[in-house]
Amino acid sequence: MIPIVKPFIAPASEMMPAIEATLYSGYIAEGEKVYEFEREFQRWIGNPHSVSLNSGTAALHIALHLAGVGAGDEVISTPLTAEPTNVAIKLVGAKVIWADIDPATGLASPESVKSLITPKTKAIMLVHYAGMVCDMNKFNAISEEFNIPIIEDAAHALGSKYNGKRIGNNSPYTVFSLQAIKHLTTIDGGFLMVKSQLDQDRARLKRWFGLDKTKPRLENDITEAGYKYHMNNVNATVGLVQMRYLDWIIESHISNGQYFDQQLKNVSGIELIPYYADTEPSYWLYTMKVDRRSDFCKMMLANGVMASELHLRNDRHSIFNESRRQLPALDDFYGKFVHIPSGWWVKPEDRERIVNLIKKGW
Repeated sequence: MIPIVKPFIAPASEMMPAIEATLYSGYIAEGEKVYEFEREFQRWIGNPHSVSLNSGTAALHIALHLAGVGAGDEVISTPLTAEPTNVAIKLVGAKVIWADIDPATGLASPESVKSLITPKTKAIMLVHYAGMVCDMNKFNAISEEFNIPIIEDAAHALGSKYNGKRIGNNSPYTVFSLQAIKHLTTIDGGFLMVKSQLDQDRARLKRWFGLDKTKPRLENDITEAGYKYHMNNVNATVGLVQMRYLDWIIESHISNGQYFDQQLKNVSGIELIPYYADTEPSYWLYTMKVDRRSDFCKMMLANGVMASELHLRNDRHSIFNESRRQLPALDDFYGKFVHIPSGWWVKPEDRERIVNLIKKGW
């Protein structure tokens, strides 16, 4: 069976000695390995302001705090995402306002977002779903016009690009997940990329109870409550070894995704997803729209290939009942979209077989 998602773990000959050295070093909590990993990740992204955390959800939570979002505020978001994107908004006491999507891409519609802005809107949460990048040219203009910060949820989009730069260099806040099945995994973990030293310093306080790790514990004075959201040296060590393979992982996803883009053109029953100007996807998942999705998925499964929509649209959860509204474009897209495997584990012969299966019909 070819799965939709699969963790990549570096060879034991590299990973295990590094983990053993950290485990028996006497320093296994947040320490130098964490800071080394942060420096490596900053270098790779191209942004010198990063904060490592124990999950992407923690990064979302802190980003919302830094953006000044609190009780009674509104955050415009999308239901087409993993649940943590929007649960984090509830954690700060704000109301989720559902934007509709662009029916061609499944990503948030700039026109819908703009129409929903009110004096209560404190942030726009954009999700680069499955590695596809939102229409940032339009969203940057909206952010500037209304002076509302954008939080980019790039949990699926490590290695995706906007204007030739890797995601993580555009908006005030960008969130990455290092959870088990992402492009880069540290078993669990996350990163928050920010655009200023001030936000970086404050985020580092928020990840460790409000304590300043650059000062001795007995000289600290907590002025703002924080959380226990820090990364530890063990996870950071895993991340440092994994990063040796990151370029190869990303390139494998992109190569497979571009192969499907070319080979599935004009196939009956398939509608491919267009990508916005100045954006480049990293194809965490390969996404397309199909006729009779249930039949398609059954056919693929019977032939040893997983295919699924993967995520439940978030507006189906009771916790978001107060946010319910009509989303006709999402209704249409959600009934047709599907993911097929495109990751590093999909070999050339696998992707050729997948294409041949699809071309035979279902």
